[in-house]
Amino acid sequence: MKNKPPLPCADFAGVIQQRRSTRKFEPGRAVERAALDRIVDCGRWAPSGANSQCWDFITVDDPGMREAVRQVFLKQAARLLEHARGFPAVGKDYLKNTVAIILALGDPRWKVCFPQPTRPEWEQEYKDNNEAIFLCSLGAAVQNIQLGVTAEGLTSAWLSGGGEDSINRELSALLGYPPWMKAYATIPVGYPVKSQDRRYRRPLDQVRHWNRYQPAQYRPHAMVDFYESTIRPFAMYRDREDLRDWPDFRKRLGDWAEAFTAAHPNPGGKLEAEADFSRPRTAGPATKARRRR
Repeated sequence: MKNKPPLPCADFAGVIQQRRSTRKFEPGRAVERAALDRIVDCGRWAPSGANSQCWDFITVDDPGMREAVRQVFLKQAARLLEHARGFPAVGKDYLKNTVAIILALGDPRWKVCFPQPTRPEWEQEYKDNNEAIFLCSLGAAVQNIQLGVTAEGLTSAWLSGGGEDSINRELSALLGYPPWMKAYATIPVGYPVKSQDRRYRRPLDQVRHWNRYQPAQYRPHAMVDFYESTIRPFAMYRDREDLRDWPDFRKRLGDWAEAFTAAHPNPGGKLEAEADFSRPRTAGPATKARRRR
């Protein structure tokens, strides 16, 4: 079998840049199963640790089953608002206008194929790394699927709520997969209501390091705190790639304007010791709901 001619890099980059996480779909639309198969096949071709292909994909296109899945996620959204206050979540009612919902299941048995320790003192290190291999493999498959969606002229989002244990149990009972597998990603697919501009992206000169890590490009702890507590909901949902295009850019960013838009957010080049970011550390304008707990 002859290799196919390579896709021009510009075309592929265009697909990447057109991908969006969309939560407004046109109602009353449909898509043929052949297109959905092409999309899922993109996930099938993703790289995985030890070529384990530690995934399965459930494509829900039956209207009744889509509605049942939507009901599970409506409960998940309500619970998120109650028990994770302050997170800028959106409702899941838009799922009713999807043409399909794809669930990416992770099968944890395949972790046994990854490097295993032969000495007790290395047990935790390999266990942690194998979890990373497993999740990176699934992430690659999900990204491929989202790019496949874009290439078909459709749009999607990436929902993580199915990975919550209680929600996963409901999805398992509904869709029939073993409860020890997990729906790490749920990908609603549909036609966008309108075209979207690009969401916020860090400058290339800030994320790309040549040959070694550049301390001046390090984002200080306080910058993470500011993003989480102050501008996160705007960065998540505003359709502007460059923060400087926000009409209230200076007001929102204040003293952090340069750090978020320039190549060197840490011009002094000083690196910090590790800190505990397992929970939010500060309060700000975007965390009023969290402060009301």
